[in-house]
Amino acid sequence: MNFLQLPIIAYHRSPLSEKFGIPRQPNLVDVPSTIEFESPFGTPAAFVGIERYSHLWVMWQFHHNREQANFRPQVRPPRLGGNAKMGVFATRSMYRPSQLGLSVVQLAGVQVVDGLARLHIIGADMADGTPIVDVKPYLPFADSIQTASSEQIDTPVIKPVFMTQAAQALFEQFCQMGHLDWADIKIIKSLIAQDPRPAYRQTHCNESFTMRYKQVDIAFMMIDDGVLMIDDVRDIASLMS
Repeated sequence: MNFLQLPIIAYHRSPLSEKFGIPRQPNLVDVPSTIEFESPFGTPAAFVGIERYSHLWVMWQFHHNREQANFRPQVRPPRLGGNAKMGVFATRSMYRPSQLGLSVVQLAGVQVVDGLARLHIIGADMADGTPIVDVKPYLPFADSIQTASSEQIDTPVIKPVFMTQAAQALFEQFCQMGHLDWADIKIIKSLIAQDPRPAYRQTHCNESFTMRYKQVDIAFMMIDDGVLMIDDVRDIASLMS
């Protein structure tokens, strides 16, 4: 098998440092993040004109994937319940022979820090530290196909999310400490509303799951059919001490 060595031109910086909780597709949740470019790829001259585009294609590597040694011809997509098998090239599964991902994200701004460019983006489905191998403009006249169809895959169901009074008090405390802000709480609820739990466990009630966002772990569970409850928020530093 022949491999093409691709240069890492940048790294993604996100409040989501673990796979669990990351949206399964881009633009499902307006998570703000940053692409920080490496030298020499971050030279400002390489970004002249990029602000003319509202969205960008980002090509990246699945660096959290630990199961890439053997080719998987079939996978079990979560959107099909986690049981039905499909060909890997008929899905957007992370278990790909190339280890490459492709996402459309919104461009929120361009910044130059210490002589290197940073792109502020919204809606990425990438973890913190994700290696970036290319960035290109998204062109609506060429990239948006109005007659395209995707049988079996529909718009995700957004589940209601509530929180206990204790969790609300903890969120307020972490905001006062500067670990979070009020915009973060809205994003956290939107992420959980996507229901990041494994497909085969989404019927389980009263089973706790934990999502990491910035410096806190958020515990939640399904308390009723389709109703998710945030019941605890923990500081990562205190858990590691």
